[in-house]
Amino acid sequence: MFYFVIDILGIVAFAISGVMVAMDKKLDLFGVFIIAFVTAIGGGTLRDLLIGNTPVLWMQESIYVYVIAGTVVFSIVFRDQLKYVRKSLFLFDTIGIGLYTMVGISHGLNAGLLPVMCIALGTITACFGGVIRDILCNEIPVIFRKEIYATACIMGGVSYFLLRKLPYDDAYAFVATILIVIGIRLLAVRFKISLPNIYRSVK
Repeated sequence: MFYFVIDILGIVAFAISGVMVAMDKKLDLFGVFIIAFVTAIGGGTLRDLLIGNTPVLWMQESIYVYVIAGTVVFSIVFRDQLKYVRKSLFLFDTIGIGLYTMVGISHGLNAGLLPVMCIALGTITACFGGVIRDILCNEIPVIFRKEIYATACIMGGVSYFLLRKLPYDDAYAFVATILIVIGIRLLAVRFKISLPNIYRSVK
């Protein structure tokens, strides 16, 4: 139940971020739903395909589609309130990657994968819904820019496997990792920390 709640929270967070991007692009209702949908389930779909979990999870459990549809309606109805929080897209996207990193890692563990593969799966789950969203909305995906994004997921994943060695219930490591990913992303943006750009200006 705990992991299911985390999964649903991730769906909601990413669906809201998808709705906000779609509304900024002035898409119609169908476009808003599609962008919210692919943002919420894109990374998880790729994850399930990679580990051979087919049909993919959202096709097996209709509740995911209902949650996305409900979130779209909620976000549209309260769009004015959401727009008052100018950094809300960044906030929901950050919460989403924190939650989905651990969802992906837990699926990797259930599939019997090595820790490094679990971390890769967590990063894919967290990031690729946003990649699909940005591509469809004609934006350069955040993961390919200088911002600390996928790096936060990787660092969180490494932290999780270190925390698992401590004599505490695994749920504590699970929650702590989510907070670590969110914290790294927030601190990186707050203090303008980014990965180095390999290109140099040509004079």
